[in-house]
Amino acid sequence: MIGKIVKGRSFKGCVSYVLGSKEAKILVSEGVLETDAKSIINSFYMQSLLNPKLSKCVGHIPLAFSPDDSPRMTDQFMERLAKEYMKAMGIENTQYIIVRHNNTSHPHCHIVFNRVNNDGKTISDRNDRYRNEKVCKQLKDKYNLTYGTGKDRVNVQKLKGVEQTKHEIYHAIRDTLPKAKNWKLFEHTLRQQGISLEYKCKGKSDEIQGVSFRKGEYSFKGSDIDRKYSYFKLNAVLNENNRIQVQQQQTANPKEPENTLSGNIVSGVADVVSGIGSLFDIQPSGYDPNEAEYLRQQALNRKKKPKKRRGFGF
Repeated sequence: MIGKIVKGRSFKGCVSYVLGSKEAKILVSEGVLETDAKSIINSFYMQSLLNPKLSKCVGHIPLAFSPDDSPRMTDQFMERLAKEYMKAMGIENTQYIIVRHNNTSHPHCHIVFNRVNNDGKTISDRNDRYRNEKVCKQLKDKYNLTYGTGKDRVNVQKLKGVEQTKHEIYHAIRDTLPKAKNWKLFEHTLRQQGISLEYKCKGKSDEIQGVSFRKGEYSFKGSDIDRKYSYFKLNAVLNENNRIQVQQQQTANPKEPENTLSGNIVSGVADVVSGIGSLFDIQPSGYDPNEAEYLRQQALNRKKKPKKRRGFGF
């Protein structure tokens, strides 16, 4: 499920396009006279006059679904998904039509709504692209819809804005992750590509529980870029990379035990100390104290920075 946010000035152009297809079917409408396309356009236009200062009063959101979900996409189910999407996006108390198209291999519908609501107030578009991604993900998880695959085959150059940046970060993480053995090296390599990391801590503690990636004006949580790029999953990969590298170094440079009395004594003492230490060893496998201290300092540095007000609505 993918939603695309479009705003415009002309209901005539938008409604004519949506209803112009031979396969177009109005699933549901609200607040418009559904006699014909002209009546629908006039209905939208008359309500937009309640707020003449709003230049882009046309809201248009195509919702596309994976071909794998086609057997489930009855008119009733598609209407339900579209309505839940609208409610989660704050598109309420206004005129709208939901139109299904069947002219492509993937099932999809078009939501056309008036950004001037029934009370003459503007339906906010603040951070709508970020909210759109979040809502689509929530609905996919709720109804077990198919997630898109094949990010590696996407032509990033054809994308624009937030989607282009998101895919650029995805490719950078994909190429960097196998070569990094800890967060410090991982972050350093990404920074060279113009990508910075921000860590989220649990409450006021130093316990890190999330990571975000920023490039230019856009920032994404790791799990929003790809589900396998959450903090805990990335941390597991980096720990495994470190374990493998240490193992390879030990294999390449094996240390022969000293065959002397002093060597045996030293070895024996080391075994005793190691045994005592193991009684108090409660760190998980792959724990690196230097790595832990680096992440702790990164989290503390982030806390010291003055908090900026963000306009996110979620």
